[in-house]
Amino acid sequence: MSDRTPVIVGIGLSDYPVAPHLTAYGHQVQAIRRALDDSGVSKADIDGFMTVGNNGFMVDDVATMAEYLQIRHKWCEGTQYGGSASEAFVDHAAEAIRAGKCDTVLITYGSDLRSNKSRSLSMGMVPAFDGPRGWEQPFGPSIMSNYAMMAQRHMHEFGTTIEQLAEIAVSTRMHAANNPQALNRDPLTIEQVVSAPRLADPFGRYDCCLVTDGGGAILMTTAERAKDLKQKPIWVLGSAMSSTHWNPSQMHDMTTTGAAVVGPEAFARAGLKPSDIDFAQIYDSFTITVMLQLEGLGFCKKGEGGAFVESGILRPGGKLPVNTDGGGLSSSHPGQRGIFLLIESVLQLRGQAAGRQVPNAKLGIACGSGGMASYIGAVILGSEQP
Repeated sequence: MSDRTPVIVGIGLSDYPVAPHLTAYGHQVQAIRRALDDSGVSKADIDGFMTVGNNGFMVDDVATMAEYLQIRHKWCEGTQYGGSASEAFVDHAAEAIRAGKCDTVLITYGSDLRSNKSRSLSMGMVPAFDGPRGWEQPFGPSIMSNYAMMAQRHMHEFGTTIEQLAEIAVSTRMHAANNPQALNRDPLTIEQVVSAPRLADPFGRYDCCLVTDGGGAILMTTAERAKDLKQKPIWVLGSAMSSTHWNPSQMHDMTTTGAAVVGPEAFARAGLKPSDIDFAQIYDSFTITVMLQLEGLGFCKKGEGGAFVESGILRPGGKLPVNTDGGGLSSSHPGQRGIFLLIESVLQLRGQAAGRQVPNAKLGIACGSGGMASYIGAVILGSEQP
């Protein structure tokens, strides 16, 4: 019997973080070509396709994009999970591969959000003032201010300080300094983060993610098929997905996200625990996003995230390096960054993260966050067969 264990066999990033020569379509095409070349998979072998369209908007759905890219699939998905879409897609693709619904799945994302600044793009993110959103949107909260409220609540309940949040930005910048493609690589200090002008208290400019261009592609297939391909397979050991709310006013607890659900589930499926992990790629739309996910995933207890990060554990050479490519805070954030978390994880596990390689990396976790910490997806990856 053939081994239908799901593995990642190909990855590709488009030109980032600033690429005025590429449209959102161009980012996807370039990333796909690079993933195909990386893996040795033929485009004709792809029978599963997953995407949320361009720039993270459902302007071009999975059927439209498959037509444009000429992907002849028999299984597809285009559900919009925001920044955790790629993690959710890996979770769902793994199940589809195990079940025999398809053999080789392509996952893509592309965005020209920075270079194509326009009113049409920005207005695409403004929901109508009706239905459930009508309770909040008329009062004008931004995505940033919603996350700022989560940070304020965490500070109120647990004594978390702005200096502890700043450590997340500083550690991320340290990783970015080792990535020649990162947008911001200059040294950053706690004092600079704390003294920066407030944008939405307690956030200053360095607590908030960048706006960049970029895209990525991932190829998944069976362990059996991977034997004939270029790269050593990266094993999908455990994964989980959770949706807890849309409006932050409906969060049961503004200091708890779906990471508290997906963390235990993913680790249980992998037969692992947080202390086994060599590195973590965690969605960093804001500094508080990282802290909430670290707590929810079980790397520290609820409310202890401040002291946990303050120790320097997330920095290069720390016990748990986080966002080793520089993250959304310093490297790139093209609207949705979930696919970057997975690709960086694969590079680390292959030993191909030149200049920023985590020594002897065998196990890693990618945790995406979409909406207002609304959708959380976690994927545990390993370099060795389980």
